[in-house]
Amino acid sequence: MEQHLKLNDTNGALLVNPASYCRLVGHLIYLTISRPDIAYTVNLLSQFMHAPREPYQQTALCLLRYLKTTPDYGLFFSSAYSFQLSAYYNSDWASFPMTRLSTTGFVVKLGDSPISWRTKKQSTISRSSAEVEYRVMANISC
Repeated sequence: MEQHLKLNDTNGALLVNPASYCRLVGHLIYLTISRPDIAYTVNLLSQFMHAPREPYQQTALCLLRYLKTTPDYGLFFSSAYSFQLSAYYNSDWASFPMTRLSTTGFVVKLGDSPISWRTKKQSTISRSSAEVEYRVMANISC
């Protein structure tokens, strides 16, 4: 996905055949089981399934081109057993322009193997970037 691309529900023309877009996003959602690197983009694309527009389809096709060029990416489960639990997270404050909700993402690893990951729009509006960080830290520790 382009770095500073902001999708909203007013840009571009409505798709003539929205069923193909919904089917494509459904396949991409399924693919996030083994490809956590596309979770953020798929999360963003799935928010517009009620009225898909041309820019969303172009972003989905760009994601398909990325997947085609990176078939060897994905999850790797190491045979070396290390039981050290680590977690990484990131968030952006008020990134969704229509509702001003923040988006957070995290990955939890056991050794070198990821065991849990998520990208999600927070359910409440935060007043500062520090508040967003505290919310995602509380979610990841749970």
